This record gives sequence, C-alpha cells and structure tokens, in this order.
Amino acid sequence: MGKAFQHFKTITRHRHEVIRNCKRAGIFWQGLRHDLSKYSPTEFLQGAKYWQGTRSPNDREREVKGYSDAWMHHKGRNRHHFEYWTDYSPIDKVVRPVEMPLRYVAEMFCDRVAASKIYMGENYTDRSPLEYFERGKHRRVARIHDKTSDLIEKMLTVLADEGEDAAFAYIRGLLKEEKKEKKS
Repeated sequence: MGKAFQHFKTITRHRHEVIRNCKRAGIFWQGLRHDLSKYSPTEFLQGAKYWQGTRSPNDREREVKGYSDAWMHHKGRNRHHFEYWTDYSPIDKVVRPVEMPLRYVAEMFCDRVAASKIYMGENYTDRSPLEYFERGKHRRVARIHDKTSDLIEKMLTVLADEGEDAAFAYIRGLLKEEKKEKKS
C-alpha cells in the first residue's frame, strides 16, 4: 500500500481514538471536529510524503526542510495545541503564551493519549503520555502558559498514577465545575 493510504489510515485511526477519548472526557462534539485540517491538501500531502508510521510525519519534514509546512498550517487551526495560544502582550508587545481554555486542554489530553497509543502500539502504558510531556518540557518553557502546563501535567499524572478511568473522571469533574461556576 502506498504512503498516502497508510497516512490516511494513521490519521483516521488517531482521530477516531481522540473522538473516543473526547466522549469519555465529556466533550464529544468537540472531538468530532478534532484534526479535520489533517485532511486538507496542505497537511495531507506533506503527511503522506513524510509518513513513517512510528512518529509524526511533521518531524521528518522538519529534518528534511528545516521546518514543517503541515505543522505551521495545523497549529494555526487547531485550538487543542498550545502553540495556537500565543499573542502579543498588550503590555510589552512581545509574543507570549496565553492560558488555554479548559475544554481545549482536555482535548489536548485526549490527543496526547491517542497519539501515544497510535505511535507506540503495544509499548504504550498510561505513563507514556506523561513521559513524552516531560521529555519535551525544556523546549517549550516560553511557549506554553504556566497554568496550562500545570493543568495538562496534572491530567497526565492522574493518568499515569491512577489510570484512564480516573483521568477521564478528573477531567469531567473539572469541566462540570467550570460550567457550574459560569452559571453562578
């Protein structure tokens, strides 16, 4: 089978896993819209060209070109990526991270768990997404808001220490609490 078909299968399996996770987290409708931009020509064609099956094709595209067209397109259209949440500070006019809304942090959690499962296969454990997050922490200090970083790390820690059921219950509880606060 060609790389385009393999890439299509990978992103579709990933998307379906995220939708399942979003349902468990209480954000099903949001999950249905997850990563639709991956099927756009800008992202799909690069993804097919650099598809390897064991990691994001964006990583390979970066190695070859020094940047990823697909990622630049993707991060600007998908609010579950912390890279989307940057803006000029009205105080010093420097681009700074912005705190992500809870529902997008929840989707980011669902995305990270799904990606770890898809790319790691049988080597996946509930600690895998947290370990991935921790390995990249030194590279993203200036790009993710401290509160967002703390929240996603807490979600991933609950997953690592207590399992999926506890992690999704924790997220549903946070979303329910937020909804209750907004009503009052």
